[in-house]
Amino acid sequence: MASREIWQWSAVETAAAIKAKTVSAVEVATAHIARLHAANPAINAVVVDLTDSAMAAARAADAAQARGDRLGALHGVPITLKINIDVEGQANSNGVVALKDNIAPGDSAVAANFKKAGAIVLGLTNTPEFSLRAFTDNPLHGLTLNPWDHTITCGGSSGGAGASVVSGIGTIAHGNDIGGSLRGPAFCNGVSTIKSTQGRVPAFNPSAAVERPMMAQLMSTQGALAREVADVRLALEVMAQRDVRDTWQVPAPLVGPPLPGPIKVAVANIPPDMKTDPQVMALIGQAAGYLADAGYAVSEVETPDISAAFNLWCDLISTEIETLQAAQMRQMGSADFVKALDGIVHMATILDGPGYMAALALRARIVRQWLVFLETWPLILTPVSVKPPWAVNADLGGDAAVREIFWNDFRFTSALSVLGLPCAATPVGLVGGHPVGVQIIGQRFREDLCLDAAAAIEARVGVLAHTLWAR
Repeated sequence: MASREIWQWSAVETAAAIKAKTVSAVEVATAHIARLHAANPAINAVVVDLTDSAMAAARAADAAQARGDRLGALHGVPITLKINIDVEGQANSNGVVALKDNIAPGDSAVAANFKKAGAIVLGLTNTPEFSLRAFTDNPLHGLTLNPWDHTITCGGSSGGAGASVVSGIGTIAHGNDIGGSLRGPAFCNGVSTIKSTQGRVPAFNPSAAVERPMMAQLMSTQGALAREVADVRLALEVMAQRDVRDTWQVPAPLVGPPLPGPIKVAVANIPPDMKTDPQVMALIGQAAGYLADAGYAVSEVETPDISAAFNLWCDLISTEIETLQAAQMRQMGSADFVKALDGIVHMATILDGPGYMAALALRARIVRQWLVFLETWPLILTPVSVKPPWAVNADLGGDAAVREIFWNDFRFTSALSVLGLPCAATPVGLVGGHPVGVQIIGQRFREDLCLDAAAAIEARVGVLAHTLWAR
């Protein structure tokens, strides 16, 4: 650790160093602020600079430590938050020009939990309008670029989070996911994340005038992206603290009972209609090999129908948007946003009332099929995308382009959102100099098993951010 600069340390290392008084919170904040100002202009990942308040918080953290106060798990550790959650006194714009003055009256559940743990918020990261694209661009804050290559996307909607943390801006980057918005940016930027079980991490924004539609409540999860799996695990522990404002939160233990070994991993068969990149698929095969080497029992297996799950996700989310949100979104959104939104909606069957009720009922059957499968195969290894990261704003190429991205490339990722299961994503290497990752699915509330498997892969692949920094 001593041979690396402070901003290159992991969250786990940083927290330990501050608690040991090897370094002060002010020294850590100073290093990260310098890194933010050096790296961010080239990528536009952090779009609200909170470094003045971050320095004040760092000084307060050092004073608290000097007094002998109890220190939180992230005491003095710099992080970023995504601009679509409430941070008291800041605008929750969600990337929308019309919402640029939507000042949060209080902290969201996630922001509150990070602050209670002692984290220092460096800034807010970029998202597409309404956080509803797999590409991070909007008229309010502009385009976020991928630090590996400015011609490819940083992903979305947590693209600013992924681009910032792999660049060394903060140790942990908050994000959220309703159809791949954590896992896609992890894939594109070469970092790790977990979409936790629905109900694991509390979510609530005091600025919200109305409640979210039902399936949005059942599919949207709060999470974190980090360069190292251990930091994702630490962030999950912090974020999962109880908040009574979330009516769905379940106080489940973060570590479940040990499973009899060897733990079985199903490597998902790829549907025959999916067009894949052979180099991406070869790296997924290598990841399966790494798990086998680590003692897992790995077999290629036919999983429950991923295409049925995807269609259900697409129909339910599109129906809710069209029924309750689309008129406002189309009024407030840019022409690019509307084109991308239409591409998603046009993939779907927009359901009437009885059809929507029937689809909700069908969800129970599909979820049950996956839960039963996971009783035999506690972990499932799948692609995040079957192709490398896409070109910047590739979803603006029309309905066919959107369908290619979501239905073909990203099917395993978006589909899993409708199931509410935990899904980790972690890098497996580079294709043409661009990051590629895998997804690891687990049983409800067994994020620990997903992260254990991700850590086993990381032990062989290494931390891709170190490769980026060395270029």
